[in-house]
Amino acid sequence: MPSTPLIGKNAVAVARRGLEELGEGAVGEHIGVQQVSLESATHRFAAEVPGYDGWEWNAVVACVPGSKYVTLSEVALVLGGSALQPPRWVPYHERVRPGDLGPNDVMPPRDDDPRLTADERTAAMDFGTTKKLSKAGLNGTKVRWQNGAFGPQSEYAEKAKLPCYTCAFYVPMTDPVGKNFGVCTNEYSADGHIVHSRYGCGAHTDTPPVEPLGVVELQPFDDEHPVSVDTIS
Repeated sequence: MPSTPLIGKNAVAVARRGLEELGEGAVGEHIGVQQVSLESATHRFAAEVPGYDGWEWNAVVACVPGSKYVTLSEVALVLGGSALQPPRWVPYHERVRPGDLGPNDVMPPRDDDPRLTADERTAAMDFGTTKKLSKAGLNGTKVRWQNGAFGPQSEYAEKAKLPCYTCAFYVPMTDPVGKNFGVCTNEYSADGHIVHSRYGCGAHTDTPPVEPLGVVELQPFDDEHPVSVDTIS
């Protein structure tokens, strides 16, 4: 690249003077320059501004071709390579998580939602609705339930003596969900939740009664005889 006033010492001085006149923070050492076009270049300076670690000052200078006079076009405080960066932007439909929906919120399904279908051939069930639960949607639901808090690998299930399918509080579901899942009707346990048939808890209907901590074998007896007490004067 031929020599140009845009990257010379005078251009650096013009850029620095413009940043210092801005008065928004200390201007550190010159850390680089990038020629943007034949008429302009961007000079970079370290920024010593509280709260902006890793940021840098940028000053754009300009020069008419054939001229030696450098002028200042614009200045800005911008993110540097070591600055704290915001997290990657995530589309709204990917940010929503279970439990985010509030009473006044509206969450229409996406047009390409794989859980839904309008084709009867790929539907898991059909109750006459415009959109139907797809087979893929039902299968994904079963996997989620099985791997969830009321699945056979949960902490409760692993410590339970008896499985749900042998409990009177367990109401099995029918097809297309299948008999591997049911609804718990025990208000002291997973009441109202869909549980796996091999889930379990300590409130099973066949749970034996707890043995008492101690047994009273003797009854207190009072013969009503007077008791003599010696006193010391």
